[in-house]
Amino acid sequence: MDSEEQALYMQAGKICAQARAYGVNLIVIGASNLSVSKAVDAKIRELGGEPAFPTQISVNHIAAHYCSDPDDASAFSAGDLCKLDLGVHVQGYIADTAITVDLGDNAALVAASRDACNAAVAMMKPGVELRTIGKLVEDTITEAGFKPLRNLSGHGLAPYVIHDSPSIPNYDNGDKTVLKEGMVVAVEPFATTGAGMVAEQDHANIYSVIMRKPVRSPFARAVQDAIGKYKGLPFTTHWLPMPQKQAEIGIRELLQVGALESYPPLVEIKKGLVSQHEHSVIITKDGCIAYTRDTL
Repeated sequence: MDSEEQALYMQAGKICAQARAYGVNLIVIGASNLSVSKAVDAKIRELGGEPAFPTQISVNHIAAHYCSDPDDASAFSAGDLCKLDLGVHVQGYIADTAITVDLGDNAALVAASRDACNAAVAMMKPGVELRTIGKLVEDTITEAGFKPLRNLSGHGLAPYVIHDSPSIPNYDNGDKTVLKEGMVVAVEPFATTGAGMVAEQDHANIYSVIMRKPVRSPFARAVQDAIGKYKGLPFTTHWLPMPQKQAEIGIRELLQVGALESYPPLVEIKKGLVSQHEHSVIITKDGCIAYTRDTL
């Protein structure tokens, strides 16, 4: 990684931290999920970045990938456990972060994922095996009395690629792959009161392009034209410059012909509460830089 690339990652990380702090203050009882998500996306643009994916706020047993539809009227309630997951890119260089906002009495569960994330970041340097990171995450969460989500993981980051190799496990999966200088990864522990596994729900509102394909519907063509500017990064319906029904028709056809991939919400299989924390990290010669932290 050269100095210009690192500077772009660092710029994205600074915007990410500022947008995260802004979003945390908006997640209050009575606020709507859609309005907060849209406000965070707008803040990212105001600060000079672009969303690397639609801002998501997943509540309670929903672990990830909940993105509000344009007509979503849901609001946060007392007792909710809200995962704010956002990403920023600057010229394609991505920062990815998440934090849990507790509107109830779940301090221990929130601390479990936060402490696991901080512990993982502290040990990251060249030569560290991925399974060792996973074991530390698992041990930190289980010692707090909870379970990690075993089928969700951290991931590598690359220009215009939000999920790259390597996969950063949240338990000891036996992977002896080692971190190397210049790698950019997101580490994201999830802690739960449930079984420690997630499954997909039916309805998705996050999509990404697989490939452009010929389509018959003018709505599908309009969607393909509108999403080209995202360069393969995920998008959502409330980003599209067209009525919701037209967007839904177009997306449905694009899914049918294999032009799009969808990302449904991921829910804990026993409906246990889930907390999440995430930082993006540049592996350096002697350690790492967690470039989405508030202070470096």
